[in-house]
Amino acid sequence: MTIVILSQGNCGLSRCTGRYLVSMAVVDLLVIIFCVILNYLGSFHFPVSFLNHYYVCSLNSIMNAAVVDSSVWLTVAFTFDRFVAVCCPKWKVRYCTERTAVWVILTICTVSYLRNIPRYFTYEPDHSRGPFPLCRLRNLCTKTPWATYLWSATVFTPLIPYASILLLNALTVRHILVASRIRKGFRGRSHHGNGGDPEMENRRRSIILLFAISGNFIVLWMTRVVDFVFQEMLLNLSSMRLVTDIGEMLMYLSSCTNTCIYTLTQAKFREAMRRMITHPIIHCLKFLRG
Repeated sequence: MTIVILSQGNCGLSRCTGRYLVSMAVVDLLVIIFCVILNYLGSFHFPVSFLNHYYVCSLNSIMNAAVVDSSVWLTVAFTFDRFVAVCCPKWKVRYCTERTAVWVILTICTVSYLRNIPRYFTYEPDHSRGPFPLCRLRNLCTKTPWATYLWSATVFTPLIPYASILLLNALTVRHILVASRIRKGFRGRSHHGNGGDPEMENRRRSIILLFAISGNFIVLWMTRVVDFVFQEMLLNLSSMRLVTDIGEMLMYLSSCTNTCIYTLTQAKFREAMRRMITHPIIHCLKFLRG
C-alpha cells in the first residue's frame, strides 16, 4: 500500500515547488506592470505619448500577451507538478526535481514569447492623430491566416489551461479522498483512532496551496472563458462589451491575488520578500554610517 507524503521527498513544498512559486510571482508582477500600468492606465491617461508610438505599442503587445501566457501556463505546470506528486509516486522521483522545474519554467516562458511574435505585425502606423505615428490595429478579420492565429491564441490561452487545471484538480481530489479513506481505516485498526496524523496535516497544507492558486485562476478567469465561448465558439456576435471588460479586469486581478496567496501561505516566500526589501536598506545604512 502506497501512501503519498507531500511534504517530504523530491517534491515537497521546498525547492521544487519554490521554483514555481518564485517564477509565478515574477511573471504576475510583469503582468501588472506591462498589462495594467503601461497598457491600460498609461494609454488611458496619456493617449498621445511614447507608449502609443507604433514601435513601442507593437512591442508592448508582444509583452502583454507573452506575460499572460506565461502566467497561465506556469499555473498549469504547478498544478501538474502537484498532481504528479500526489497521484503518480513512480513519476515523482524523476519529474518532481528542481532541475525539471527550472527547465519547465524556461520552456514555458520561451515558447510564450516566441509564439506571440506575430502580434507585432497585427498593428500598423497611424499618422493622422498625433505628431508621430500612433498604433492602430490592422483589419485582419477577413484574412483567414491571421483570423485563425488570433482565434487559436485564445484557445491556447486560456481554454486549454482552464480545462487542464479543472481535470488535474478533479483527479487530485479523487486520489486524495480515496487515499485518505484507506489511511483512516488503516490507522483506525492500528491505533484505534487515537492520536493525530502528521502525514494528513502535511498533505492538507500542501493541498491548500494547490487549490488556493488553481482555484483563484478558475474563478477569476471564468468570465473571460465564458465570454470567449459565447462570442467566438458559439458565433454569438451580439455586443457583450461590458462582459468582455469585466472578464479582462478579473483576468488581471488574478495576477494581483496570486501574490497575496504566496504571501499568506508560504513562510519561505514571506522571508524571501522581507530579505529583498530590507537588504538594500541595510546596505544604505551601512554606507551612510561610513
